[in-house]
Amino acid sequence: TWLPDAMAGPTPVSALIHAATMVTAGVYLIARLHALFALAPGALLLVGIIGAATLLLAAFSALAQHDLKRILAYSTISQLGYMFLALGVGAWTAALFHFMTHAFFKALLFLGAGAIIHSLRDEQNIFRMGGLRRRLPAVYWTFLAGALALAAAPLITAGFYSKDLILFAAWVSPVGNRWLWGAGLLGAFLTALYTFRMVFLVFHGPERTAPHGRPGPAMTVPLMILALLSLLGGFVETPADLGGVHLFSSFLGHALPGLAAHGSPALEAALQLLSTVAVLGGIALAYQLYLRRREATARWLARPAPDAARRLLLAGWGFDWLYDRLFVRPFVWLATVNKDDSVDAFFRGLARASLLLHGALSRAQTGNLRWYAVGFALGVMALLAIVVFR
Repeated sequence: TWLPDAMAGPTPVSALIHAATMVTAGVYLIARLHALFALAPGALLLVGIIGAATLLLAAFSALAQHDLKRILAYSTISQLGYMFLALGVGAWTAALFHFMTHAFFKALLFLGAGAIIHSLRDEQNIFRMGGLRRRLPAVYWTFLAGALALAAAPLITAGFYSKDLILFAAWVSPVGNRWLWGAGLLGAFLTALYTFRMVFLVFHGPERTAPHGRPGPAMTVPLMILALLSLLGGFVETPADLGGVHLFSSFLGHALPGLAAHGSPALEAALQLLSTVAVLGGIALAYQLYLRRREATARWLARPAPDAARRLLLAGWGFDWLYDRLFVRPFVWLATVNKDDSVDAFFRGLARASLLLHGALSRAQTGNLRWYAVGFALGVMALLAIVVFR
């Protein structure tokens, strides 16, 4: 829940958080501990289920957001779900391959979003944007490259090769199943839909907020480099029917085992065709809903049932509300009840007891040798009694 809220930070920081290890360290951790997870198939299946649920919940949430950076934040959560889905079916290399390609296109999209927001004087609402394709051409074409990679557009993007490897593993892996593959396929459709919803609303249609200038080379050069990586970065690992390059898996081969099961090239091609249909279908639906029939879509979403669903998704399925009532409010209540800090009362009692004992013992220090001799004699007698009568 903290990830979308962290979008209040500067956009380069957002790009670093989402593209680097801060949000993906868990993927690397499970991959490195693959030997332990392989010994617990039930735990491995749970990882896959959590990944599938995460990618779908976050993808639906991204569909309802109107803040440009929050869309990308929920997209990160969804893509993390893909990585955990891959881990859950034992496709360790596929998880880290998507880990790498995601870093390219997500850094590109966040830096592109930063260039847009900067040009629009800190405007982040996508419904107040539009027509920027002609006003910000460098940002548009690089952002489009990142969007295509995120949506896993076939053949030409890095995201296609990494996501295809995950879906293929979910189908053929001994610990995979059709339900996990179906969740991944539906996620591919939703990813294309919310990604190109964002692209069409921001860059196409009528202009709603005029940009005050174009970003300079300091912004556009990194975008171009990342766009190139987002398009070409996937060619280090391609399926058998598309060249059979295995540079990435060979590089990781000393640390991570390969996929236990292998399907035929025909099966792989069929699965690629299905994922391509899902992606192109999502793009086509986004085009119809948010470019050609935008007003009709807005009227339909204003109806009571769609509006209630939209508000639920806008709130991230109510997880903030749930955490507030399960954890935050009980903790605040406990802190109010315990404002005098009863935990510390025990330690304060120990300190007071020590002071009292010190006062009692200090009275025995009179400076009179007779009293000291008597005390010494009584102590010796007590020790002798213990020895005799034990």
